[in-house]
Amino acid sequence: GQVLELKARSRTSSAIRALLGLAPKTARVVRESGAEEDVALSEVKVGDRFESAMTMTEPHIVMGAGLFGDFNRLHVDEPFAKASRHGGRIAHGYLTSSLIAASYGMVFHGTAIAYLEHACRFLKPVHAGDTLTTVWEITGLTPKPKHDGGIVAMKATCSNQDGEAVAEATGTMLVKNAE
Repeated sequence: GQVLELKARSRTSSAIRALLGLAPKTARVVRESGAEEDVALSEVKVGDRFESAMTMTEPHIVMGAGLFGDFNRLHVDEPFAKASRHGGRIAHGYLTSSLIAASYGMVFHGTAIAYLEHACRFLKPVHAGDTLTTVWEITGLTPKPKHDGGIVAMKATCSNQDGEAVAEATGTMLVKNAE
């Protein structure tokens, strides 16, 4: 399969997005030919891969605690977390899972009909400052003519800046065909 790079496009101030470490608001896939486009079901094949990267920041973890209502001391209490086996505060698992899922959604952002399923297995803790690279690979395509598209099944590995896998995920998305 081919590796396709996500290229960011955003109307939100790039300085604000960088400060918060936010993922691109929209994205296009840059094909090997250099063409940018939304990705439709009829344009992908089993083995195609999509890659994106983002740095987990302190604001992500703080906002995650407030948003999720999860104030576990491993996420919000540095002295407590430092004395733990993790050596410091860690990101919420579902924050890492959401970052992984978001990159899947951005591949098909203009053609997705519904995100059907997502499962994530956590392998190592994620800390503020970790740069996470997610690589999704298409593992199956199931046509759904009734929906003028089909289900794209994918698997992902999310690794930190040291190349250590921190999470693995699977997901399925209903995606429309090219118009």
